[in-house]
Amino acid sequence: MKFFKILGMLAFVAILLPSCSPSLTPFTQKLYNQNKWSDDELKKIQFYTSEDIVLRRELRESDSKIVSGEIKTVQGVEVEEILIRARTPGVLMFKPKDNSFAISFEEGGDEKYLVFGSHPRKGGTYKLLASDWNKRRGKVTYNGKKYYTPASYNSIASLMVDMRKIRKVSKKSTVAKGRKVD
Repeated sequence: MKFFKILGMLAFVAILLPSCSPSLTPFTQKLYNQNKWSDDELKKIQFYTSEDIVLRRELRESDSKIVSGEIKTVQGVEVEEILIRARTPGVLMFKPKDNSFAISFEEGGDEKYLVFGSHPRKGGTYKLLASDWNKRRGKVTYNGKKYYTPASYNSIASLMVDMRKIRKVSKKSTVAKGRKVD
């Protein structure tokens, strides 16, 4: 009897947990255009990463006193590594251009952001942008320093949003009823 109670509770928890977690959808140019959000409204939207983002940079001896990130040795070279896990929440800091967003995934400075932009060949999905991409990695600026992020063409991280919550970000509008002379 006790076994069935425990089994029933586990089934209840298994059903309840997915309903509590966000239902993430890619953030696209079409979604952005349809809703015509202002910058202030965009700052109220919770963004998420679609997958892990790894940022790496080689350290020189003068750089070895790094506080943020993790210092590792890769093939005999000391590197600083910053990991932003998939589904990490982020916020809009500013818009560098019309179709790109600077998104911050951690506290501690206005320079800790990555830039995402609309990718026309990927359905307008907002993908991680870099100043330079080659087959193995992209060069990005984070916290004022140059990092490299490993990437393959199909797995470049993108922005996601929770559609249940995004529908709550709506424009507040009123209709003027007119004013008559007394």
